[in-house]
Amino acid sequence: MFGPVYKRKEGEMQPGINLHIFKLVFRLPFIHYRFEWPDYVQGLLLCAVCLGIIPVLQEYLGMPFEIAITIVIMNGFLYLWHSHLGDPVVPGWITPAIPLLLLWLSTFPHDTAERMHALIAFEFELGLITFILGATGLAKKVVDLVPDAMKAGILIGAGVAAIRLVFNEGGSFDKYPLTIAIAVGFAFYLSFSNHFKSIMNTNRVLQIVSNLGLLPAMILAVIIAPLVGELPWPTIEWGITTPHFYDVITQWSPFADRIGFPSMDYYISAFPLVVAVYVVLFGELIQADALIDEAREFRHGDENVHFDANRNNVIVGVRNMFMSMLGPDLSMCGPMWAAIQVVICERYKHGREAMDSLIGGVASFRWGTFTGYWLSPIVSLVKPILPIALALTMLIQGYVAVRVGILRAKTFNDLGVAGVIGGVLVSRGAAYALAVGIVLCALVYGKDIVKRQIAKYNTKSDPLFNIAALKEIEAEKETK
Repeated sequence: MFGPVYKRKEGEMQPGINLHIFKLVFRLPFIHYRFEWPDYVQGLLLCAVCLGIIPVLQEYLGMPFEIAITIVIMNGFLYLWHSHLGDPVVPGWITPAIPLLLLWLSTFPHDTAERMHALIAFEFELGLITFILGATGLAKKVVDLVPDAMKAGILIGAGVAAIRLVFNEGGSFDKYPLTIAIAVGFAFYLSFSNHFKSIMNTNRVLQIVSNLGLLPAMILAVIIAPLVGELPWPTIEWGITTPHFYDVITQWSPFADRIGFPSMDYYISAFPLVVAVYVVLFGELIQADALIDEAREFRHGDENVHFDANRNNVIVGVRNMFMSMLGPDLSMCGPMWAAIQVVICERYKHGREAMDSLIGGVASFRWGTFTGYWLSPIVSLVKPILPIALALTMLIQGYVAVRVGILRAKTFNDLGVAGVIGGVLVSRGAAYALAVGIVLCALVYGKDIVKRQIAKYNTKSDPLFNIAALKEIEAEKETK
């Protein structure tokens, strides 16, 4: 394992080149951080999850496979920015918001410049607002003004929309019912089953399986789908993926003659959805902060590593604006891949020998996924089951989003208002949901509509902390 040229002293920040803007510190692999091979290998395999957006790009935008995988590669390059600019998170999609975006885009004609205009306007506006809120330090203050009931409603609605995306008539479940039922059942068992949690800590093999996230379920899908006749066996191809950057920019961006730049009407139409998506995005920032704080405490301060929501917003904003102009993408550029952040932080807790720096673990994982996109054997292996990969992602995200949304509600009134907002969000879209939410909150809470309900963030009650919470509970039982 290669070590960095500039080693970190105990309790100090990981070395790097200080850029003095937005608290950004630039780092290079093997020089400013140790390359963590376990995380790199895991990323190499789990790139398959990132490829799951390809069938969505094909279905909703009419993109050929070659164009869609080029979009994934471009997004994958931007993932590397976070850790190399001092942000200790594994970035990913804004997964809970994908169904909301798809519902909105479905109101525009399929495979037309109108739908592309809507996507470009939405993604650029989201990026611009995120960047401004991060650069000015207003991000946290703005979201604090949103009542808990509305936050909960948006998350619950996003979760239900994700599940609906899979079970819609003619959707993925109708096409691949047996594969999805078996693969999703296996994934839920590994992720949420009390029985699996009770036996996991006593078996090293099961711990490794658990730490692989969705990968075991995807491997099972590769085998099950052909056996039940729902999808073909993969045809392994050798070589390197050939991206089509020129075609993406000249045919699928606002610089393309057939598309062009959207008018102001599209930006106005997208604004309510941008607000809803930003609330979802900020919820992920809160989870990231809690995860990193917990991991740092386990290391007793041997590394000065902190999560800065404003810095994260700046990077996320630039990523979204970049993609909107050069490769509009339905997955959007989000602040954190929550499931993998949990896995990375868990390994980080084992000490400096296991993972020297959190920055190194995050960066090595994302180098792994970026490498995987270019390897034809990996891409061709998972290509047939990409719709299954997306269904897995959507259903697990839906499960987590609903649970987190309910935990956001602090009172019975919050939960009731949230249910109405979530229902309107799924059935009529973000604009109606925000309007209904504002009116309901005004009627129910009166002058306290923007009063912040202070409550300590309880990591053990958050489903994203299942692994850490379980280990603590089991340790307490053994002690007694």
